[in-house]
Amino acid sequence: MQDDDPLADVLVTPGHLVSLAARSFARLSEARLKPLGFGVGTLPVLVALEEGHAETQRDLARFARIEQPSMAQMLARMERDGLIRRKPDPTDGRSSRVALTEAARARLPEACATLFQGNREALAGFSDREAAQFVALLTRLIDNLDKLTKNDPPPSRT
Repeated sequence: MQDDDPLADVLVTPGHLVSLAARSFARLSEARLKPLGFGVGTLPVLVALEEGHAETQRDLARFARIEQPSMAQMLARMERDGLIRRKPDPTDGRSSRVALTEAARARLPEACATLFQGNREALAGFSDREAAQFVALLTRLIDNLDKLTKNDPPPSRT
């Protein structure tokens, strides 16, 4: 790819191809998660809550890499759908703690398995080494983009 060529085909740039892949993954995931009562956007929040990475709206927004108002709307929908519950923060009366409901906790393993299956299918024909390298390259790309956009990195996912 030569980025000094003003006529370079924008349809084969990394940004465009990653965007196409992301939209395709999102469509596949939405279709498979909907019967389980989840949306693709809620999974990072559910996993963060289940694994103890976050329990406040602010921390969840950082973890999921979305803006606070969007997280507030998502949490309201998740609460309405019986996926989360909120309780007052004992250390900050203006804030609340977010926790998974038992119903969400019970369905989460199947949702994760569904996503893993979709990923395996999407990477059909990739060797294990190629798949691992692809993930490593995407992780580096995301880190570079975070630096370029000066976003605060989310809490560690390890």
